[in-house]
Amino acid sequence: MAPRITILSETVTNKIAAGEVVERPASVIKELVENSLDARATDITIEITGGGKRRICVTDNGHGMSREDALLSLERHATSKITSDSDLDSILTLGFRGEALPSIASVSRFTLATREAAHLEGTEISVEGGRIRDVRACGMPTGTALTIEHLFFNTPARLKFMKSNETENGHVGDVVSRMAVSRPDAAFLYVSDGRELLRLQPGDLRRRFSQVVGKETSSQLFEIHTQSDHASISGFISGPAAARSGPNGMFTYINGRFIRDKVVQHAIMQAYRGVIDRGRYPVVALFIELPPDEVDVNVHPTKHEVRFRRQTLIHDSILEAVAEVLRTSPWLSHHTIRATKPLSALSQTYRERVAQAAQTFLAMPSRSFSPAQNFTTAETRQSTTTGIPPETVHETTVSFAPENDTSQSPGYFSSLTFIGQLQREYLLCQSANELVIIDQHAASERVAFQNLKKEFLSGAVESQRLLFPETLELSFSEVATAERFRHDLTTLGFELEPFGGNTLVVAAIPRIAAEKDPLGLVRDILEGLTQLGTTTAFANACDELLSRIACHTVIRGAHYLDSNQAQALLFSMDQTDFAASCPHGRPVSHSITLRELEKIFKRT
Repeated sequence: MAPRITILSETVTNKIAAGEVVERPASVIKELVENSLDARATDITIEITGGGKRRICVTDNGHGMSREDALLSLERHATSKITSDSDLDSILTLGFRGEALPSIASVSRFTLATREAAHLEGTEISVEGGRIRDVRACGMPTGTALTIEHLFFNTPARLKFMKSNETENGHVGDVVSRMAVSRPDAAFLYVSDGRELLRLQPGDLRRRFSQVVGKETSSQLFEIHTQSDHASISGFISGPAAARSGPNGMFTYINGRFIRDKVVQHAIMQAYRGVIDRGRYPVVALFIELPPDEVDVNVHPTKHEVRFRRQTLIHDSILEAVAEVLRTSPWLSHHTIRATKPLSALSQTYRERVAQAAQTFLAMPSRSFSPAQNFTTAETRQSTTTGIPPETVHETTVSFAPENDTSQSPGYFSSLTFIGQLQREYLLCQSANELVIIDQHAASERVAFQNLKKEFLSGAVESQRLLFPETLELSFSEVATAERFRHDLTTLGFELEPFGGNTLVVAAIPRIAAEKDPLGLVRDILEGLTQLGTTTAFANACDELLSRIACHTVIRGAHYLDSNQAQALLFSMDQTDFAASCPHGRPVSHSITLRELEKIFKRT
């Protein structure tokens, strides 16, 4: 009986390895650029055609290889970076597995040209589908040039999973950006279909990081540098103004290797708790240096995942290092910093003020109220020019009714009597024998969302052109997203035009957002679209995108509203198809009945 188990051929095993290492053109470029950096290259050029599916060329000025080493490099698990299993505990190079080149060569038409400084001529090797076709001498400068054509030509099942050229261009650009931040001393050039998209000259880390994440972010970067017995942590972190809606601006490195690690990200986000809003992410370039035997990088072929020997210790070290910088609030260094109460004290103050408002409500001579009644209290509101302490409840003595059709009875919110504002975030209103508390941000956001949705369903969101169009530097994947959804974004009121490289020109934005931050809004919208694949998905995600626009256009945080503004907000709540929650699901209002108040104060 023939054996049922057989040993796979070298060609098949290389294709299996390619399935782990080579996910898309960006994966190929990551592996090749890592090899260039390990070869001490200081000038690296990446050229692609057709999103990298048709052609990839990576050229460097590293130390190159001899003819013998070049041939050996195409054998599986052939590497110059480790020699024994003990070396796995002290890996300091980016590559070490010896799988990348043979895996890439097995699924493409592959050419390797290389020369060492000690040799007068170089070596050129041609490989097709894993089979060496030709080996010959060639003239070239010191270094290595690798050309990959027709990626996945012999594995059509993998080829059909490739995305559009624009999307693949974006992924390649993001990979190049991450590698460039890790080595600011090296020059990088990225060219796609003959267009130069990124050119970076050697410089310091601040300049390099600013070039990658956008020059407008450079003023919001603050240096971090700590040294302990366990790890050295250095780099730059951003203030709250630079926070983004996704983690694409978080660049984290372990011993110079870009990683996506949950432990590291959790530590950073914990440090930023209370500094940025929930759902926002800081912009950081964090370099963590620790002994190589304290971290295992041999976890996954892509080497993006790592395991720490003392995970809790590393987590706490990162958290403390980031928190130490944030404690000084460096973005406020040129302003007077007002002492604030701790969160627990603010919560206690909040409860006390609600109780005081409730007591005032119960102290009225009559327990039957009409909507037109007001509290007859002394005017206590301070001048808006001096500012109102956030813990103050201000009261109004002026009744205001927005102009509307008097032939129609007022809606529920319009009929409320405005009492005052609590913490500059909540409106306190009276309705017959109820105390109604309204979250002014959630209410404003719901009104803006409903108006935007009405405009969108009628054809397109009303747009307003900017008098002076603004440029915005983005990640390459965000630029690719803008190009892919360019027509769809027009229906949301945006006009975005390419300006070369990873820069867009913002020519128009939704009219409702004209008074707000247009660049931050565009960045957030593109971040939300990056994960979508088709225009069908865009249609399904419209509510989420409209809610993002609405969130950018309305009251955020503590904001003083006078009586007229509060009444106008209440009136607008009745003029839309209002809902009991904001687009993100948070409640807009909460009512406390007279009976509930009487129970609180033991009057029943």
